[in-house]
Amino acid sequence: MDSSSQGLRKYIAEFIGTFALVFAGTGAIIINDISGGNVTSLGVGLVFGIIIMTMIYALGEISGAHFNPAVSFGFWLAQRLPFKELLPYICSQLLGALTASTFLKMIFPLHKTLGITIPHFISVGGDFFFETVLTFFLMFVIIHVAQGAKEKGLMAGVAIGGMVGLEAIFAGPITGASMNPARSFAPAVVSGQLGFLWIYVTAPFLGSAIAVWSCSLIRGRDCYK
Repeated sequence: MDSSSQGLRKYIAEFIGTFALVFAGTGAIIINDISGGNVTSLGVGLVFGIIIMTMIYALGEISGAHFNPAVSFGFWLAQRLPFKELLPYICSQLLGALTASTFLKMIFPLHKTLGITIPHFISVGGDFFFETVLTFFLMFVIIHVAQGAKEKGLMAGVAIGGMVGLEAIFAGPITGASMNPARSFAPAVVSGQLGFLWIYVTAPFLGSAIAVWSCSLIRGRDCYK
């Protein structure tokens, strides 16, 4: 198989994985809203964690199962993802997320927010700091369990899905626990609710960069392979 077809397979995998994440995760938020809380905030957090875990096992061997522009950015900083693949990865993720939010808008046309991430009971500055720290912990786990630029292996899905679920459960009611610019970008754009979007498309990149730097402090050059 030539390099162009291999690259296409990666980008399709990132599209599908990010679509699944946004469709299931924000879909759970929407259904929780319209059902009067039947899913619960705990259930929403578990949905995010489980969909990430299963998609890692399904697609990790193909694309690395990033499903998150901040994660792809972190792998690039760690010299595990070539720069020429960074933009296609991010574009595939954004397109997958936007497609999922568009489908959800078609299914639930009366829902106004589509599972957007916004601050609750916290200041804008506090929300930015919280999202930075959340993404730091997520990328810190990913960079230590991933092989190269790929999230794969027997325990990678459990570790990463568990971290996503954990953070979504305890921080979701406060910040939305995005940790993922694509996850926040898509419902905000499709619903037209753009007020706090800048937080969720900047803080994750900062948190990811700090995680890679901390990895280099702990593992030295081993972090970059």
